[in-house]
Amino acid sequence: QVQLVESGGGLVQPGGSLRLSCATSGIIFGRVAMGWYRQAPGMQREFVAVITSGGSTNYASSVKGRFTISRDNAKNDVYLQMNSLKPDDTAVYYCNAGGLNGIWGQGTQVTVSS
Repeated sequence: QVQLVESGGGLVQPGGSLRLSCATSGIIFGRVAMGWYRQAPGMQREFVAVITSGGSTNYASSVKGRFTISRDNAKNDVYLQMNSLKPDDTAVYYCNAGGLNGIWGQGTQVTVSS
């Protein structure tokens, strides 16, 4: 069964950090580009970060320098380390495998508020 399960979301104060995890099953993980997207209330889902099967990364300009995407091919997991969080980072964060027409997780809520 193909499945992506996110965890690690929560409430954090501005300037704080969170680490999101995405556990995958049922996919050939080592061959797939993995990404994180987010959707704020009333907004369209937007790209956050991607890591290719070879480990190359790319980030949205709004998070570059603050967020880091990584993957563990032995565990079939992907991570998003988020530092210096801002209220504008508040959103549901989704794990993705294989691009926009690929596989999506159910999302995890991140709220940045004092």
